[in-house]
Amino acid sequence: MRNITLPQVHRFALALALGAGALLGGCKADAPDEALAEGDDATTITLNHDEAGRRVDVLVGGKPFTSYLYTDTLAVLKKPVLYPIYSPDGTALTRGYPLDPRPGERVDHPHHIGLWFNYGDVNGLDFWNNSDAIPAERAKEMGAIRHQKINGMQGGAGEGTLDVTEEWVDAGGKVMLREDTRYAFHAEPGVRMIDRITKLTAQGEAVSLKDNKEGVLGLRLTRGLEHPSKDKAEVYADASGQATTVQAMGNEGVTGRYRSSEGKEGDAVWGTRGKWTMLSGVVEGDSVVIAILDHPGNPGFPTYWHARGYGLFAANPLGQAALSGGKETLNFSLAAGQSTTFRHRIIIFDGARTPEEVEQRYAAWAGAAR
Repeated sequence: MRNITLPQVHRFALALALGAGALLGGCKADAPDEALAEGDDATTITLNHDEAGRRVDVLVGGKPFTSYLYTDTLAVLKKPVLYPIYSPDGTALTRGYPLDPRPGERVDHPHHIGLWFNYGDVNGLDFWNNSDAIPAERAKEMGAIRHQKINGMQGGAGEGTLDVTEEWVDAGGKVMLREDTRYAFHAEPGVRMIDRITKLTAQGEAVSLKDNKEGVLGLRLTRGLEHPSKDKAEVYADASGQATTVQAMGNEGVTGRYRSSEGKEGDAVWGTRGKWTMLSGVVEGDSVVIAILDHPGNPGFPTYWHARGYGLFAANPLGQAALSGGKETLNFSLAAGQSTTFRHRIIIFDGARTPEEVEQRYAAWAGAAR
């Protein structure tokens, strides 16, 4: 497959900066202007590094799948993220706000952007809630994750990889953790997958990740994949005890439904353990399923699910005291120089899928990835 041309890459990057609706045809990801050559594989993955835009665009069959954003020029972006994320048929699955707000979506939690990995208590600093909405007097309580380098990237038939190094720093820039992450992207007809394999290494001194409900792998979803809910505002506390109100918005077009590997459904998934959880719903008339898989080798396995009806879909194996009501405690820590590795897989299906199918895929992945 020939690579997408530089003007097309810049067009895709500009679409996010100026609003995907203007340049990418609303919430659907259009193909590049130049059609793929006849015979090109629709599941071939291409990665394009836009150094000036500080991003890596991931395309499947020439169409946008996601982008690794590592810009430091957007004040709201306090960690690298994958954003946006599209289904195999080109439907936008991630919330647009705050980078590309869309009419009718929620505007709470500006730190919820695409797919990310961080935590609410790292040696007492909050990496999870950091955004440009934090008052100046609280900035010293926050941590940020800064991209350092791309170690390698490769595309291919049905798969591609991106290897990066990042640093977890305090408000003064002191490095607490080194992060080495491999993103592995997979494409099949009607299926997309993202593997995030993250190695964290304590730098200079011990690092404590005290039990906290804000973590670890987070995904913020578009309005259609939220849960139908009671028509009232809900108030949630962040890691510092600050109240955040999620406003009532009715349930028009809201179709999401969680189901965990342990048979929990809907709001009952929150605060329970499971090796995977799937979210089913309809977006723009298209049925979609998103599954997040935990791995047996991860700390705290099986993870607790911090899955909220307003569109936050998160796996948190480290916040056991907070999520078990104090029945369990982990208080995970790393000695200076010590490392740990987290492995997660995100699967996106076009069309309805059964829990049995997710379980089969989980068993194959968890066994092969040991």
